[in-house]
Amino acid sequence: MYCIIVQTRLKPGTRERFLEAMLPNAEASVRDEPGCHAFDVIEDRDTPDLFHLYEIYTDQQALAAHKETPHYKASRAVVNELIAEQQVIRADVLATNPQTRPGA
Repeated sequence: MYCIIVQTRLKPGTRERFLEAMLPNAEASVRDEPGCHAFDVIEDRDTPDLFHLYEIYTDQQALAAHKETPHYKASRAVVNELIAEQQVIRADVLATNPQTRPGA
């Protein structure tokens, strides 16, 4: 499986707008995309306006398909202007928690 971890630092005062766009995207991704196995939205406790997205896909093609969905495009239309800085880690998943593994 393929994973991306997206670290996003928001512009001050944009947290609520970010969450209003990102939470529905995360929910729809797991619910509607067979190739999306996890999409967690994580808020840093110690650093205001810092979020991490933890996403697991079957493969890179499933991530590419995700980027073509209406929910992804709708969220990006909102969040792009809210981002102060963003970094992406791309990785291969070697193990997952069996209780959250698809089909478990």
